[in-house]
Amino acid sequence: MRPFLLLAVLAAPLSACAADHDRAWQAGDHHVHSEWSVDWDRSTTPPTPVPGGDSPYTRSRNARQALHYGLTWMVHTDHGGPGHSAVTRDRAWPALEQARRDVPALIQFNGMEFDVPAAEHASLIIAPSARERDELVEIERRFSRNERVDGVQRDDLQTMLDALAHMRALPAPPLMFVNHPSRTATGVGRWGDVEPAELRAWHDTAPRVLVGMEGAPGHQAIRSERGLYRNASAPTFGGFDQMTTQVGGVWDALLAEGRRFWITATSDSHHNLRDGGRDYDPGEYSKTYVWARRDAHDILDGLRHGRMFAVTGDLIDTLELTVRAADGSTPAATLGETLVLPAGATMHIELKVRQPTTPNAHGQRPALAQLELIVGHAGTGDAPRMQTRRWSAGTWRREGAWHVVRWDLPVPAGGGFVRARGSSTQEPTPLADVRGEDPWRDLGFYTNPVFVDAAPVR
Repeated sequence: MRPFLLLAVLAAPLSACAADHDRAWQAGDHHVHSEWSVDWDRSTTPPTPVPGGDSPYTRSRNARQALHYGLTWMVHTDHGGPGHSAVTRDRAWPALEQARRDVPALIQFNGMEFDVPAAEHASLIIAPSARERDELVEIERRFSRNERVDGVQRDDLQTMLDALAHMRALPAPPLMFVNHPSRTATGVGRWGDVEPAELRAWHDTAPRVLVGMEGAPGHQAIRSERGLYRNASAPTFGGFDQMTTQVGGVWDALLAEGRRFWITATSDSHHNLRDGGRDYDPGEYSKTYVWARRDAHDILDGLRHGRMFAVTGDLIDTLELTVRAADGSTPAATLGETLVLPAGATMHIELKVRQPTTPNAHGQRPALAQLELIVGHAGTGDAPRMQTRRWSAGTWRREGAWHVVRWDLPVPAGGGFVRARGSSTQEPTPLADVRGEDPWRDLGFYTNPVFVDAAPVR
């Protein structure tokens, strides 16, 4: 187990952060496809890219839809293929420049759905700079699993580790989030192309690059298999991936080791349901809210450091999760931050959430049915020790527009973490999603954690 660090940044509450740094909740989506997720004519050597193969939409169209559904930022993430780095350089990059001109109100990042060597997919987000085109082209050309037009074998763990080492050494390191991590699982806890050991190896190699995973995968509009999790024995749960939803599961195990490892929600938009597809537009159903200024670099900083929460169906649009000493002797820490308290001291946890004042994209104003606080710390062996407390509607406090819950409990001896979630259902634990389920009747949110380090008692 990795010990919790005693060095920490003690943060002011969110309201103070807003005053000091002009930060606010910025909604976004880091997994969006366009016409440059091409098909391939394999009758030629090398294969010829065919625009529109996996999505009919231009990048400008996607940007307009993202803005329409309330997003501040978006990442363009077309997937690769044999020699796709040339498409990235010559076609997708000019399309991004055009989209930035067409929709200047939306912050748009250069990126791709990276074909992870010896695994599946990840969202790669390039930091804006004069080299953002060339950095992405080089990463794809050298390390993408499916780039293989030169005969070089790239489908092995070492190539992924080399890719991460290359990225962490860049002057402005990019970000990477693992996409739909359990989509190839064969059961609950029976992993496919993405295994917990791989997540640990990748994170060990570049903890400031490979920073998390999709907690809620895209493709939520399809009714036959939510999220395209096609194996009925390994579905999503309330629209979220099993690695995220299982209390004491993979995500909690990583957090109990002290890893700063975050979750997000994305659309994985290819082809909208209205147009005969199986997806929602960016921001139409899923959003990742980042506590940041309306600035590309600060949004990336928020993504890198876990100042964010994931939500579906606009169940909420604002929250505050804070942890402080119950006696008021410390400032509060919030999402992604660390608070140092003596072991055994009482910590005070407060969760405040607010729901939108306007209907969601489905014309609904969904009711919030429950809130849950989740506390974890290292246990014996690989399994973390967990505590939870749940409130149903009517049992929490109302303070103006806020729904508020509070919990006081001792700091775990070895330190730990606090996270929160809520949903529009009465399910105490999210149930497996089934064929035909209406995603708009099963909404949820998950926060990223606040860490608590246990200082020695003097």
